Amino acid sequence: MKDIIVDKPIKRSKLRLKLGKEYFILKRKFEWWRHRHAYSTIDINNNTCCYSHKKHQSVLLRPLKDVDMYLQYNKITNLRLAIEKLNGSIIKPNQRFSIWQKVGRPSKKRGFLEGLSLHNGQIGKDIGGGLCQLGNLIYWIVLHSDLTIMERWRHSFDVFPDINRTIPFACGATLSYNYVDLQLINKTNTTYRLNLWLDDKYLHGELLANIPLTHHYQILETDHRIEQQWWGGYTRHNKIWQRKTHLIDNHVEEKLISENHAIMMYTPFIASNES
Repeated sequence: MKDIIVDKPIKRSKLRLKLGKEYFILKRKFEWWRHRHAYSTIDINNNTCCYSHKKHQSVLLRPLKDVDMYLQYNKITNLRLAIEKLNGSIIKPNQRFSIWQKVGRPSKKRGFLEGLSLHNGQIGKDIGGGLCQLGNLIYWIVLHSDLTIMERWRHSFDVFPDINRTIPFACGATLSYNYVDLQLINKTNTTYRLNLWLDDKYLHGELLANIPLTHHYQILETDHRIEQQWWGGYTRHNKIWQRKTHLIDNHVEEKLISENHAIMMYTPFIASNES
């Protein structure tokens, strides 16, 4: 298999990053306004979507190396505030769903706290940090459906070694207000509902629809490998596929979801080929 060349990250000044960020925020707000009638709505009392299509949960508190636990407790507050704006989203045919379009800009005034954030692969903290866990969960659920991903940003860095991983590497969706978003569009004739909630241990999500499930969905990983780059660092690569099996005739369809490349921020353990 041919090696994939990944260039060393370019460091840019804080001023350039800030100005660029505000420009893209304004550009995205204009896009929201232009398509303001195309987005999903919240309807907690809508009971038409009564068929469960996919559930998932993720642990709220994970001890991570060099990360203060208070940031993870703050993350729970941030998740709760975001869920208030997203729970009960009804995605009708031809409608779009956007996390940031509903959640809005995290701020202290709105009650958001400092949480874990990543900047160019370095661990930091920011107001509203930790919401990537929400993006990861929604993305994983949606992969088990016929909803179409309009926008999804992969994590450019692999920061933490795999610990009790339950889903393939690179099945997440990073978030940064507001132009690094997870956006979906419903190109089917089915209406979907997204339920989100917290308990003492987990972030929960469930995708429901107004018709029973007709297919079984599997998310598969292929071509996983780790490579050393010319500049000395290591990179991690894989491909993610969706396998869709009809529940009546067992007809199988497969499609490539994403090809992922991430710079590793830790030294991997690579088994020797020598006996």
